[in-house]
Parts: sequence; structure tokens; C-alpha cells
Amino acid sequence: MYRSYSVILILILGLGLLTWAASMVVNQTIRGWFERDMALRAQLAVSGARMALIFCWRQGNQEEIRKLLTAITHDDRIMAAAACDANLSVVSKTADFPDQISLVEIGHRVRPMANSPPEEWKEWQSIADLSGGKVHVSAIPLFDDRTPLGFVALIHDMSYIDRREARTQQFLLIAFAVLAVAASVVTLIVAKLSWKGWTREIRRLLRGGVPIFQAGSKRAEFHPLLRDVRDLVEQISADKEMDGHGGAWTPQRLKQTLSHNLEGERIIIVANREPYIHQRDSDGRVTILNPASGLVTALEPVMRACSGVWIAHGSGSADRENSDSCGRLRVPPGEESYLLRRIWLSPEEEKGYYYGFANEGLWPLCHIAHNRPVFRSEDWKHYLAVNQKFADAVCEEASGEDPIILMQDYHFALAPYILRERLPHATIITFWHIPWPNSESFGICPWRQELLQGLLGSSIMGFHTRFHCNNFIEAVDRFLESRIDREEIAVIHKKRKTLVRPYPISVEWPNRLISGLPSQVECRAAVLKELNLNPDALIGVGVDRLDYTKGIEERFLAIERLLERFPDFRERFTFIQLAAPSRSAIERYRQLDESVQRLADRINSRFAGNNYRPIVLLRAHHGHPIIFRYYRAANLCYVSSLHDGMNLVAKEFVSARDDEKGVLVLSQFTGASRELTEALIVNPYDLEQASEALANALSMPPLEQQDRMRAMRSLLSHFNVYRWAGRMLIDAAQLRKQERLSGRLVHRFEGTELVT
Repeated sequence: MYRSYSVILILILGLGLLTWAASMVVNQTIRGWFERDMALRAQLAVSGARMALIFCWRQGNQEEIRKLLTAITHDDRIMAAAACDANLSVVSKTADFPDQISLVEIGHRVRPMANSPPEEWKEWQSIADLSGGKVHVSAIPLFDDRTPLGFVALIHDMSYIDRREARTQQFLLIAFAVLAVAASVVTLIVAKLSWKGWTREIRRLLRGGVPIFQAGSKRAEFHPLLRDVRDLVEQISADKEMDGHGGAWTPQRLKQTLSHNLEGERIIIVANREPYIHQRDSDGRVTILNPASGLVTALEPVMRACSGVWIAHGSGSADRENSDSCGRLRVPPGEESYLLRRIWLSPEEEKGYYYGFANEGLWPLCHIAHNRPVFRSEDWKHYLAVNQKFADAVCEEASGEDPIILMQDYHFALAPYILRERLPHATIITFWHIPWPNSESFGICPWRQELLQGLLGSSIMGFHTRFHCNNFIEAVDRFLESRIDREEIAVIHKKRKTLVRPYPISVEWPNRLISGLPSQVECRAAVLKELNLNPDALIGVGVDRLDYTKGIEERFLAIERLLERFPDFRERFTFIQLAAPSRSAIERYRQLDESVQRLADRINSRFAGNNYRPIVLLRAHHGHPIIFRYYRAANLCYVSSLHDGMNLVAKEFVSARDDEKGVLVLSQFTGASRELTEALIVNPYDLEQASEALANALSMPPLEQQDRMRAMRSLLSHFNVYRWAGRMLIDAAQLRKQERLSGRLVHRFEGTELVT
């Protein structure tokens, strides 16, 4: 009952606000109608007397003109009238024409200049306040043929409008009062009649019962609601059961998840990119590099928390000599919390598997970035062989017959099926970090069925967004003989079920990479000094691999358009692009490298002056301390990806800004745009929109920056990378439990003789 009264109170307040708003709209509309009506009346009155006025004007008969004006004012709404000649001198006016209204000022509105041609004379209307109330003033030019004689001014009384508005407001108040009472009564009655029945039905549904009103019926209108409610309850329960009361996701909580749900088993991660690279420089010294990879940024904190094995391609020039005979070593250096297992590939394998099939075939196939995919049979053979090699390494590192394996990305689409054949009880989670195309686009691939079958060896198939999940299910439905369970969102292929789930990836929180960095002020001062920028310079930053999907060319063109449209930012705004060279063995990437440099040079030469460069292009691999220093120094970060699964640069920028300053300008074609809605979302192809967003970001008040950044940081604190991994592990544990129970049941029946 209390809730019902609250609803009624809210309803009445809402209707009151609606009444007020409606009365304002009605009043404005009615007043507009009346003003147009008075302007039309003035035109008709002058038109009716036009010939007589012109005749008297020619004769110079002011008395007759006054009589004509007096006759016009016989209309009960026209208070007074006056006539002025082309020199703005009064020809005649009625006795009650108000002195407060200046005919000279009216004349300047009608006739712009003393010798204005006829086509420049125009009618004019306005509202004036007199001691007796508001009046409407109309001024209508009078022409003899094309010769302007002057104008006639008419004063309309507007008091009747106020009276009609008052009556309208009274009517609206009465109508809405009746409506409020009726709606309140209906709400109260419906609430009383339906609340008990509704809650009873929901409780029965949640307990697994059949709705009362559907007993004996196959209809299930409540089932979608039931599924959503149960999913929500399960998600909340799963979050809470880790430590009894839920809370923020941390490395400790992730460890508890692994211990509680998966009995503390270690995790095997399979990824092409290794988290630490031993590289020998030109002087023969060995340095340890952290690759600029969103995948590494996301997974490395998870491995620190959970321990286990990371299996990756050993790509560094000094990797072999810093590993044991099997390619193993403990990392991170100095902490050694997990094992890195390096796989060695021949130049032919790397060219065919990585540069060929993965990055000239699957990468452009999955990204809508206008680059044609290339599929070669020799690349496919190498792709299959390398997937087999990595699967062999997983089997060697597995400590039992049912390990937990996290397969990462498009490099290993075949490995899940290979592993399923060799380790049928393994829990395999495959996470696809890039977009999944629609089925029509995916059909371009000659080996589409093999890829889908390979991925369906997974226990769980994960994507960043529900949209990509739907595209994957659509492709399976179209190209494979399988059954789609749309209620559970799963694919049943060859009697095995694969769950398809969205797991939006995120970054570490709190971010340990900023703990040792200087303050935002110190970072900014260091960047200004390093690049020789003015103290009041405005800084933008972009951090990307040199890849055509990142929209770097579109980003530079948007900066050029910004400087064209908003000259105030010239010699003040500098955009720093940290561009890591990538896949230089592929011709398309070499072309992009050259194109980006040419574009930056052209824009810099166009707007250069006094040592000013609008674009600073730093083409090199940068470690996280340097990247985060630029994040903290920047006024804005522009992420202009043309197509991206998630884009962790956007989330890294937000996590780096513990000062709650700076603005994120984010492409609508990233998965991150669905979460970081407080960013300035743009279409990177629309240079007008993108340049305007950059201008808005550079001029945004600090309070608004703080509000936006605080909201995004709050989201990242709850939906961090530990939650991403935790949700996958929870789902894997539940699936594992179901499969074990199912296996026990099958085993029990197989070992029992049934008597009928």
C-alpha cells in the first residue's frame, strides 16, 4: 500500500509538471497564432484602404488620410493608426496614437536607408509594453506602383489575448486535475488487484513451477522474463559466493575464485604474443621489452594473480639464450610468479601462419577497414601446423587430464578442436579479441567450416560484445550442421556443447603501472620540456600499433580540420602520436607507415611556424612507463579505430587519470564505446564531427571533465580485468560441474544392469 501511495504521489507530481509544461506550450502556441492573426488583420486593413490612401497621398490631403486612418481603427482590436512618408515625417495619425511609440524608429525598421530601393522596404511587427498593457505594432509599406510613398503603422490591443490565455489555463488545470484523480484511482485499484498475483507468479517461476494461469498450457510468455531474472540472480550470486559478500574484484579475489571454484588449479594461457621479450640491440646488450599489445596488458595481471603457464611464440632475438632447453623461464623478472613457455617457429612457419593466414587473411576478414583479405593454401598449411605445435605444448604442460586452458585470439582457431580430441575432459575457454564478422563476410574464407569446427572444440567461446556473439552463432548456423540453443546461448556440435558468451575485457584496477609515476603536473612538465612545447600548450595523445584498423590517417585529417575550423588552436594544440611499428613484413603495413609519415609532414608544413608542429609522430616501441606519462600529461586522448573489438587504450587512459582530468574522444566503432559512454563518441570518418569533438574536448570546463572521468573510472573500478577473468572462470567452473555430474550419471547407468 505504501508503494501504491508513493506511485500515486509521483503520478500527481508528474501530472502537475506536465500541466505546467502543457500550459506553457499552449500559451506560446496560442500567442503565436494571435500575433500572426493581428499581422494578417493589419495587412488586410491597409490593403482595403490602399487605393484611397494613395489618392489622398498624391493630393496631399492630410485630413482625408486622417479620416481613413480613423475608419481603420473602427475595428474593435485596432487602437490607433498613423502614416509616415518616405522621409519618416508624420503625414497623419489618429488622436489616440501613443506617444511612447516612435514612428521614426519604426521607419528605420521598414526602410533600412534613406535611399533604399523598393525591394528593400519590408513589413515589420513587434510587441510593445505600454502603461495600459501590451500592444502589437504593425508597419506596412505603401507603394504607388513601384514608388514607395511611406508606411502605415497600426496598433493592436492585446488584452483579449491575456483573457483567453487565462481561460485556457483554467481549462487545462481542471482537465488535468480530473485526469490526475482518475489515474490515481485506477493505479490504486490495479496495484491492489495485481501485486499479489504478480509476485506469487514470479516466485513460482523462480522456484521452477508452472504459472497458475498457464497450468496445462504450453504457452510460456513469462519464460523470457524468467531467463533474464535467473541470469541476473545467478550473476549476483556468483559474484557474492567468492568471498561471501562480493565486493571489488582484486587479484586476491581472483585467487579465491580459482581456489573456490576450480580447486586452485593452475591456468594454461595460449597466446601468440609473449609478455616479455628478450631483445639484443645493436651494441649486443640484451634488454627486456613489454610488447605494446592490448592482449598482454589484459592477461599479464591475471597471470600474476593466478599463476600458471603462458605459452607463446618466442619472437625475441635473445629469447633462446634466456630460456631453458624446452623454452621455459619464470617471469616477471624479479617476481617470477608464473611460467613462460616459448615456442620456436621457423621463418617459413612465421611467414605462413602469422603474417600470412592470420594477418593477411583473418585480420582483414574480421575488421571492416576496407582491406581485402588474402587466403593462400600454403599459409593455411602453416596455420594448421603451428596450431598443432601449440596444442602439443599445452598437452606437455598440462598436469592432468582436465586442465583449464585459455586460448587467445584468432591465431589459434584450430587448436581447441585438436586439444578436445587429445584432452576430452579439458575446460577450454577461447576468447576472440577482435570483432567477429557477419556470416556473409565470414563466408569469404575458403576454410570457414574448419575454423568454426576448430573453435567449437571450446567449452566456452568468448567475445567482447553480444553483437559479436550473435554474428558467431549466425555463422555456425549457416555453415555447420549443428543445433543452436538460443535460450542458453550455446551451440551443440557433434554432441558437445559450446557456450557463447560476451566478456568485455578491461584493464588492471588499481593500475600498478601508475603507482611509481610522477604526478600529472610533473608528467606534463617533462613532456613539454622533451618536445620543446610552450607552457600553455594543449596536448592530445594517441597510442597505437601502426595498423590500418586504428584510423591514424583519419585521426590526422581530423586534426587538420580542427586547425582549419578553429584557428585559435593553431600554435597551441599539439597531437603526439605514439606509433609502434607492426607487421612490417606485410606490404599493406609498409604502405601505411609511409602514408602516415607523409600525411604528418604535409599537415606540419601547412601549419608550421615558430618551431610549432601540430603533429609529433613518434614511431617506436614505447614501454608502459613512457606511455602512461603521456596519458597523464595530455588534455585529451583520441581513439579513432575504424573497427575494434574493445580497444584497451581508451581504458588505459581513463585508468591513468587519477587526477580526474582530461577528455577521452572515442570512436563509435570500438567495443569500449558501449561502456565508456561519458567519452565524446564520434564517427572517425566524419571529419566535421571529429574535429568539433576535439575542439569541445580542448575547451571543456574542468568540472565537466571531472564528472565524465569520475563516471568512467567508477565503471573501470568495478568492471576490471580481474572481473573479466573471474567471470570466465566462474562460467567454466559451473560448466565443469555440470559435465562431471553428467559423466557420473552416464557411468552409473553403464555399470548397472537394468531389469524391466
